[in-house]
Amino acid sequence: MGDEHVIHSGGCHCRCVRWQVEAPSSIVAWSCNCSNCSMRANIHFIVPSSKFKLLVDSEKFLTTYTFGTHTAKHTFCKVCGITSFYFPRSNPDGIAVTLSCVDPGTLKHMEVRYYDGMNWESSYEKSHISSFSKLDEGHL
Repeated sequence: MGDEHVIHSGGCHCRCVRWQVEAPSSIVAWSCNCSNCSMRANIHFIVPSSKFKLLVDSEKFLTTYTFGTHTAKHTFCKVCGITSFYFPRSNPDGIAVTLSCVDPGTLKHMEVRYYDGMNWESSYEKSHISSFSKLDEGHL
């Protein structure tokens, strides 16, 4: 989508977890049907880890849940339980930012793509999702 980069701010419901992420104002977001994302109705966009910054004191309010391959690290707030970001299996070098946890005002446009997490391996190959955490792929 490749337009200007902005700093998006966001976090959890109780605001104990706060972060900033540098990304375009127009993004590609992913709607996944894996067991975890579908239960949370999670739609997220992916950025390189270097573009994500956890703000002061947020770390002490985080805990992590893993399952299956234990590659994905589902972080959530210990106080309110909201997963505002996590480390996705598809992009171990990236961060998945929960779209609904971005503060209003900086996202201009989003294209939502479907990711078949119930058939993870075949969807991974077809989707090219792994390129979204790479700095040189034109997504960022």
